[in-house]
Amino acid sequence: MRGSVRHLLLFDVADEIRLPELSQALGIAASERAPAFPRPAPDYVRFERPPVVEPVRFDGFEAARIKYYAYGVASVEFDRRFDLDWPELIERSAAWLADPSITASARELLRPRIERASRAIDNPYANWLDEDYAIITVPPSESAADLLAAHSHEIAQLVRGDNRPLSSAEVQEILGASISYYPNDLLVPAWSAAFVYDTPEGAEPTIQLLEYANTQLLEFRRYDDLLTQVLAGVYRSIERGGTGIWRRWGLAREAERLNTIRLDITDIAERTETSIKFLSDMFYARMYRVAAARVGVPDYRRLVDHKLRTAGELYELMVGRFERSRAFVLELLVVIILIIEIVFLFRGKG
Repeated sequence: MRGSVRHLLLFDVADEIRLPELSQALGIAASERAPAFPRPAPDYVRFERPPVVEPVRFDGFEAARIKYYAYGVASVEFDRRFDLDWPELIERSAAWLADPSITASARELLRPRIERASRAIDNPYANWLDEDYAIITVPPSESAADLLAAHSHEIAQLVRGDNRPLSSAEVQEILGASISYYPNDLLVPAWSAAFVYDTPEGAEPTIQLLEYANTQLLEFRRYDDLLTQVLAGVYRSIERGGTGIWRRWGLAREAERLNTIRLDITDIAERTETSIKFLSDMFYARMYRVAAARVGVPDYRRLVDHKLRTAGELYELMVGRFERSRAFVLELLVVIILIIEIVFLFRGKG
């Protein structure tokens, strides 16, 4: 078994990265509208704002690079080649997936670059969310059907990162997401790793789509965490505001803040999702949907959508309470004015 493994260490570092300014700050050339798909795909299926790629050196790996995405994600990539038999590859891959030092090394490599390019970064985060993913690529030597017939259990172990034999049911569940275009190519994605059986030219756009799916997962995780914190604060504000008329007056400010955050997240989420536009049933659209489902993008997107709807409902509730409080205050002022006028009227008659 000769091939390579690519470790993807992704970090959510900021709200946005202005790529032209980052290129200047780090001395990196601007990227083309990749990926270039070897299988049939319309010409418009490219990154709207392709990531900026910085080649780097790192001991222990044959190649390394950092990709900076406009929506605030940086991906550190480490490549290593292997020449192993199946049992050795399974043992090694399980160790690679469980090794926390790779993430720590990637973080140390990335942080000084983010600090150096701080002028190109909007709202940098103090704490970075991270995702790690491994892609094991093997060039074809037989058909994908023959490979699966002979080594389906080993492939399932690879993408699960488990060196113990899996049940037949689990193997079938994992391979149920496999996808091929030609007889001698294959993608088997899972939530922490993927197996790509393809030529280097054919594998590269597949790897890029897997990375893109993981950047989306990272972004939706950020939105989910942010909305959880915001909604917790809103619930506390509503409870405080519900104890008195005058406290409800402050709900207008809270409601406006909530609506601003809700609209910002909706806008950023849409820009993240439309970095690459997939339509119809083209192969790469189906490949992306399979990969995104396996890493959990639709699940987190549903969580974010649900919380955005909840935020919208809470906004309406807070505005309604504020409007009722304002109406009460206005009616009270009218009553006070009428009482004052009546008092002066009767004094004049006296």
